Amino acid sequence: MKKYKLLIVLIIAVFMSVLGNSNANACPACNALYKMQIENDLKETLIGKELIAAMEAQKNLPLNFAEATRHLFTDAPANQDHDFIEIINRDAGLSIPQTSYVDQDIEPDVTVTITLDEGLAYLGNGVVYDGFRTNGKVPGPTIRVKQGDVVEMIVENTGTIPHGASLHAAYTQTSKYLGEIPAGQSRSIKFRATYPGVFMYHCAPGGHAIPMHVLFGQYGMMVVEPAEQKYRLEEELGHGPDLEIFLLQHEWYASGKDAVDGNPTYITFNGEIFRYVKDPITAKPGDYVRIYFMNIGPNLVSTFHIVGIIWDFAYWQGHPEAVFPGGQTVTAGPSDSWVVEFRVPPDEGAYTMLSHAVGSTSRGAIGLLVADRNADTPKTVLADGPSYTEEELAAFKEEAHRVMSPFRAGSPDIDPPAVYGNETNEVTVKIIGNSYYPKVLEITPGTTVTWINEDVFSYLAGEFSGIHNVVSTEGPTNLNSPMLAHAESWSYTFEQEGEYTYICTPHPYMEGKVTVRKADRDIDFAMIMWPMIPALLALGFAIAAWRRKPV
Repeated sequence: MKKYKLLIVLIIAVFMSVLGNSNANACPACNALYKMQIENDLKETLIGKELIAAMEAQKNLPLNFAEATRHLFTDAPANQDHDFIEIINRDAGLSIPQTSYVDQDIEPDVTVTITLDEGLAYLGNGVVYDGFRTNGKVPGPTIRVKQGDVVEMIVENTGTIPHGASLHAAYTQTSKYLGEIPAGQSRSIKFRATYPGVFMYHCAPGGHAIPMHVLFGQYGMMVVEPAEQKYRLEEELGHGPDLEIFLLQHEWYASGKDAVDGNPTYITFNGEIFRYVKDPITAKPGDYVRIYFMNIGPNLVSTFHIVGIIWDFAYWQGHPEAVFPGGQTVTAGPSDSWVVEFRVPPDEGAYTMLSHAVGSTSRGAIGLLVADRNADTPKTVLADGPSYTEEELAAFKEEAHRVMSPFRAGSPDIDPPAVYGNETNEVTVKIIGNSYYPKVLEITPGTTVTWINEDVFSYLAGEFSGIHNVVSTEGPTNLNSPMLAHAESWSYTFEQEGEYTYICTPHPYMEGKVTVRKADRDIDFAMIMWPMIPALLALGFAIAAWRRKPV
C-alpha cells in the first residue's frame, strides 16, 4: 500500500509540473512525496534520521502565515498585546527604542506595496538577465519611511513560484507573515520602524531556497530616516543635503554554481553595468552630498571610495549615533550599509565612485560624480534598477549579445554545451545553487549521465528546500528520478537519439537539456591505406633497385 501512495503522489507532482512547466503548486506535492520517502524508505539512514529530527524539532513552531493568522478563522487566541503585556511595558520604560512589534489591527502611517515575480531585466551593454525581480526590476524600489512610522508592507506574488519577504528594518517576527506567499497571492505585515538606518529587504520564501532568491535578484533598499537627531554635516551647515544618492552595489550570476562559489559575471551600482559612467551624477561645487550606500553582495566585500573625496562623516548602518569623522573608504560585507557625507570641493571635474576591491570595478561597479557649476541641484538619485516595459524587455532579448540566467540555459556564449564523444561513457551533472551544472549536455548513445545533489540545506519551515529531482518535459523517453537529498545521486543511460529537456519539480524554474546524437564517424585509416599498399610496395622496390645500381 505504501508503494501505491508514493506512486500516486509522484504522478500528481509530475503532472502538475509538466502542466505548466513552472507551476508552483508542484512544490507541496513534491514536499509530501519526499516526506513519505523519508518515513517509508529512509528512516534508518543517516540523512533520514537527521531530517526526522529536524521535522520533530520544528513541528510546533509558528513559522507560517496560516499559523500566524489562525485566530482570524478560528476561536484560537491570537498573539495580541495582552499576551506579552509585561514585556511591552518593560520595553516602554527603557532608554533604547522598543522593538518593531505592533498589533496587526493598528492603523498604519505608511503603506508600501511591492510585487515579486520572475522575468527579464536589462543590464546594459547588450546583456539581458533572466531571473527574479521586484516590481519588474533589479534592484527593487527604494523605500523611505520615518523613524516611528507604523509601516504596512504588502507583498504581492505575481510570479509562478512561491516568493516572500524579509525586512531588515523590522525588529520583530516577519517570516510567519511574509515567509511563503503562493503564486497569485499576497500577504502583509505591520511594524513600527524604531531604529534609523539603511536596511536591506529581500525575498525569503520560507524554506523554499531562501538564499537563491537573493542570489538571483530579489532585493532592495529601505531607509528609515531619523525622526529628531540630525546627521552631523546637516547640523554643521544648517540645511539638508543638496544631493542625495541611494546606491546599491550588487552581483549578477550566470549559474547556481557561480552563485554558491561567489563568482559573479557582473557587479553593478543600481542595476546597470557602468550606469553612472554612461550617465554621470552631477552636483555643483560646494554642494552637500549624502550617500546612502549598501552592499547587497550577496557574496563579495566592497570598500566604497570616491577619488578625490574624504568623508566629513560616515555612519555605520546609517545610524546617526554610529558616527566616524573623516575616512577614505567604508568597508561593507553583504547587507552592510553606511551613510557618508561630504562637500563637493570648489573645483570642477569628475570624481570617480568605485569599490576599491577593484576586481568589482572592472565588472561594472564604477561611476562618476561630476562637479559642474551648472548642475541641477537639489535632487535625489534612487537605488531602483532601470524600468522597462515587458515589451521593451522582450525586444532587448531579441537583440541582445548575451542572455544570462542562473537557473536555465542562456545564450551559448555564457552557457556553452558540454560536448562528449564516443570516448566518454559516463558524465556527471551537479545540482548546485538550485541549478543544473552544466545546464546543457551533448552526448552519444550509450552514455550514462549521473545527477548528484550538491545542495546542502535540507529542511526549514515545513519544506525540504534542499531536495531536487530530474523529470523530463520533452524527449524520446522519460526521465523520472526520485527526490535527491544532499550527496544522493541518480543515473540514466541514454540509448535513443534526440533532445531531452528536464526540470526539477520542487523548483520548476530549474531547467536542463541533453542532446543525444551519434558522433561524426572516426576516420578509418586502414580503409584509406589499403588501396595504396600495392603502389607503396612498388615504390619501395624501385628505390631499393636504384640504390643497388652501380655508379
